Amino acid sequence: MPELPEVETIARGLRQSVLGRRILSVTLGKMDFIDDPAALEQHLPGKQITAVERHGKFMLLRLTPPVTKGSGACAPSGTTNGDGGSASLLVHLGMTGHIAPHPGSQPCKKHTHACFLLDDGRELRYTDARRFGRMAYLSGAALEEELYGLGADPLEVSTKEFVVRMRMRRARVKALLLDQGVLRGVGNIYADESLWRAKIHPARLGAGLTRKQAEALHHALRAILEKAIAMRGSSISDFLDAEGEPGEYQRRHRAYGREGKPCYRCRTPIRRTIVAGRSSYFCPSCQRAPRASAVTLPLPKQKIKQQKTADHSKRNRQRPLLS
Repeated sequence: MPELPEVETIARGLRQSVLGRRILSVTLGKMDFIDDPAALEQHLPGKQITAVERHGKFMLLRLTPPVTKGSGACAPSGTTNGDGGSASLLVHLGMTGHIAPHPGSQPCKKHTHACFLLDDGRELRYTDARRFGRMAYLSGAALEEELYGLGADPLEVSTKEFVVRMRMRRARVKALLLDQGVLRGVGNIYADESLWRAKIHPARLGAGLTRKQAEALHHALRAILEKAIAMRGSSISDFLDAEGEPGEYQRRHRAYGREGKPCYRCRTPIRRTIVAGRSSYFCPSCQRAPRASAVTLPLPKQKIKQQKTADHSKRNRQRPLLS
């Protein structure tokens, strides 16, 4: 599922490509991922996209009625569709969602479920093969309620506040990183990567971290997220940015998905356990497990075979040559 860096990458692309554009019409396909399809069809036509914001793992396309020339700086033009002004289109990409502008003359790809015709002739299209995403038209109290309860943004939260949020709870530190009420936007990939860099086992209790460890985790998380954004996120399977290009940060993964492969620090094979119901990858040497930790899962047979082959090759390289 796209996490903070992937969603931020798409949001930045949309800011460059559709900001200021007006939506002329809405065409919907399958609608089981849309909160209220009729609201989109009724309220979106005539709205202007004035901002694209990221809130954790979802985006808000801020919408206002367009301003008529000569009618004053604050006077809206045309029809407001009965909702009285500003609102937002919430977009959550789920597992396989993608949203990007396309030429109106270009045929729609398979699994395109929403098309928003823009005033420059292009279409903002949402595709989602598995339809685990979400789309909703929100305004007023409904929008406030949606944003209420979200945790701090990990790119904006201070080190002091981050330390408090981690150390005041007795939940596993991996669970705290994934809790959108504690931090918004962090998912499995970047939780594992930041814990590896900070040398903290994912099953450690947040309340058991020292202040120094919590500070190290904050610095690691922020640095990793910023680098992942710079590399347009991680493309594990389906993720593409707003221009249809894959991300590159998966090449920098040090823990996530590397079960059985040697740790980049100490060469110990990366192992996997289950924390907060999610697979968690860690180095058993660099990230010491607490006494009452989750069970480390055995390596699959194929991983063991690969590791033995790697160890044998390493011993051969170290063996001195006979004269």
